[in-house]
Amino acid sequence: MSVATIPGSSPTRRRRGPPDPVVRARDLLSAKMAAYEPKNILITGAAGFIASHVANRLVRNYPHYKIVVLDKLDYCSSLSNLNPSRPSPNFKFVKGDIASADLVNYLLTTESIDTIMHFAAQTHVDNSFGNSFEFTKNNIYGTHVLLEACKVTGQIRRFIHVSTDEVYGETDEDAVVGNHEASQLLPTNPYSATKAGAEMLVMAYGRSYGLPVITTRGNNVYGPNQFPEKLIPKFILLAMRGLPLPIHGDGSNVRSYLYCEDVAEAFEVVLHKGEVGHVYNIGTVKERRVIDVAKDICKLFGLDTEKVIRFVENRPFNDQRYFLDDQKLKKLGWAERTLWEEGLKKTIEWYTNNPDYWGDVAGALLPHPRMLMTPGVERHNWTDEIKSLSTSPDEAKESSTAVPAATAKSTSSAPQKASYKFLIYGRTGWIGGLLGKICEKQGIPYEYGKGRLEERSQLLQDIRNVKPTHVFNAAGVTGRPNVDWCETHKQDTIRTNVVGTLNLADVCREQGLLMINYATGCIFEYDAKHPEGSGIGFKEEDKPNFTGSYYSKTKAMVEELLQEYDNVCTLRVRMPISSDLSNPRNFITKIARYDKVVNIPNSMTILDELLPISIEMAKRDCRGIWNFTNPGVVSHNEILEMYKKYINPDFKWTNFTLEEQAKVIVAPRSNNEMDASKLKSEFPELLSIKDSLVKYVFEPNRKVNYIPFDT
Repeated sequence: MSVATIPGSSPTRRRRGPPDPVVRARDLLSAKMAAYEPKNILITGAAGFIASHVANRLVRNYPHYKIVVLDKLDYCSSLSNLNPSRPSPNFKFVKGDIASADLVNYLLTTESIDTIMHFAAQTHVDNSFGNSFEFTKNNIYGTHVLLEACKVTGQIRRFIHVSTDEVYGETDEDAVVGNHEASQLLPTNPYSATKAGAEMLVMAYGRSYGLPVITTRGNNVYGPNQFPEKLIPKFILLAMRGLPLPIHGDGSNVRSYLYCEDVAEAFEVVLHKGEVGHVYNIGTVKERRVIDVAKDICKLFGLDTEKVIRFVENRPFNDQRYFLDDQKLKKLGWAERTLWEEGLKKTIEWYTNNPDYWGDVAGALLPHPRMLMTPGVERHNWTDEIKSLSTSPDEAKESSTAVPAATAKSTSSAPQKASYKFLIYGRTGWIGGLLGKICEKQGIPYEYGKGRLEERSQLLQDIRNVKPTHVFNAAGVTGRPNVDWCETHKQDTIRTNVVGTLNLADVCREQGLLMINYATGCIFEYDAKHPEGSGIGFKEEDKPNFTGSYYSKTKAMVEELLQEYDNVCTLRVRMPISSDLSNPRNFITKIARYDKVVNIPNSMTILDELLPISIEMAKRDCRGIWNFTNPGVVSHNEILEMYKKYINPDFKWTNFTLEEQAKVIVAPRSNNEMDASKLKSEFPELLSIKDSLVKYVFEPNRKVNYIPFDT
């Protein structure tokens, strides 16, 4: 191994502009037609966990490649991770920071680098809440320095940027298909936000300067050599030391895990077969709850989970689930090889044989690790702090079976007129999320269901744990980004909308529980008996007549079957609208962003007014089918006129016909008027659709001062 030192000053170099677009296009076409063969690879962050496994694999398998690795040897990296490669003649280590433009330019030029695999980053989410600026510096600025150096030298034939599944944000709990490479980026914490920002820079340099970029987004990785601030090595080391295993919240958060050697192979495939300009998910559809990971580790160590596991305060925001679509990379020939049990045993064996590999890591083993790289962090007896989590065996048993205080949902101590507790499914959905907020406002204890709707045993476990008085089902597949998705994912749509809903209804009936089921009114269309503009709406007893979309078919199907269950209250929600005009699911938000809209009157649901009514319906033990809309209809144009009047006086739009709309959508859309007289009779204070729009949506969001015409 040869070791380079950071030069005192930058060498003289010849600056080059971006390559000729025609030449670049030709090169990209050639790249797609044949497997890529690098010569000199620069791997950043290579003394870290994942990158070291990749570097060691490439050094071992491709002795004709020169592998130059760059790492500043931060707290979570070690030269020991690269021991397998250090004797090899095709390996070279350089200690330095990617944020040093002079160093990066020097390396690219003197080492004739044609390929970069960019792993260097700060990655621990807990730390990002405490020192987010350090993450911006490393993850965004460092990436920018690399990209600029690539632009200046003009010699890079591949730039592989390593990102994370967390840039997609939280996946809906009831989603049956994971985020694909074209999914929207919605990061929820400082770490993932900086990774998303770095991705935007990579994409921009690819488009503006023709830089041949490839991006990967990966699930959690585990295995030997990983710094123990991460979940699996932390639990292993704590178990080895006879210390408690701290779990954030209630341990229901779901993650997918890949063994490190499988991930290294994935990067080998992306390097040689990945197409320029593409994104590749490196993932698995096999998921595990954090609590199950802890139990599996306890089992291998022969520990009693009830005495070892401790529930601690959750971090500021802890995504419930990340779920990736892994098909694109599999089409290149990659597949995970290591079974969970096998990989976990290998990992435990390695840490057992190398207990002091990382030295003093007590601070990393805390429930919320200290920022070890931050100067001035006070060093104290962190092991005693970890031990302080221990309680007596009786207390431990009680705490492991009780719902953690950190996840309790009731925020009001006001006495309740009646004892209610709600179990809600659809935590990450729009309606499910709003229901939780309403319960908090009203002081009603509630919890979100953790089980999958199609898994009966999990639903029964939820009910045993929560002991609810009522169950609310706001989970369901509506499509991404709209119902067109359901046309090509029919089995997935059936599994959740039909099988899952019936399963929950059946379990609730068996347990003597009322289920409030949020359904849809998109199962009707104007016909001869209910013509547009007539004021004659579809009633609760009318049979669905709209079969234009597969989504609507499944909802009509399950509604009919649910009539066999006398413990279900079905609420037909229609074109939902709320006061949150930033929500992309809001009907107003949708049509305000369209280039063209159809102009047709429809029944609609103002959630701010009607969702509290649904809670009251649960208390009143309402059952059967209800048209859950405000009385009357409103057209697209009428809504947009209100939008212009209250929000944006400069707003403009154009209309097109249903025939023209049909050319740009896959599945037809339902248009209808629903008769809300049954709901109005039960709740006489219910406002008409236009009055409700003004009171609950437009007045609270008013940005325009105006003088009414009648003054």
